[in-house]
Amino acid sequence: MANQIRRLRFEHGEMTQSELAEKIGMTRQTIAAIEAGKYSPSLEAAFRIAHVFGARLDDVFQWEE
Repeated sequence: MANQIRRLRFEHGEMTQSELAEKIGMTRQTIAAIEAGKYSPSLEAAFRIAHVFGARLDDVFQWEE
């Protein structure tokens, strides 16, 4: 699964992984793994991430076969 988290973080005031993690109740390490494509978030976590950026889910995450 691809994602735009890194780009969105920088477009939103250069938000750090730690700041995003705090906003959604996760650890920085989990955000780093999601951002790197090494971990797929739960549906709830994905919606929380999208909500922080005021974005639609498919603007943040893209399914790649």
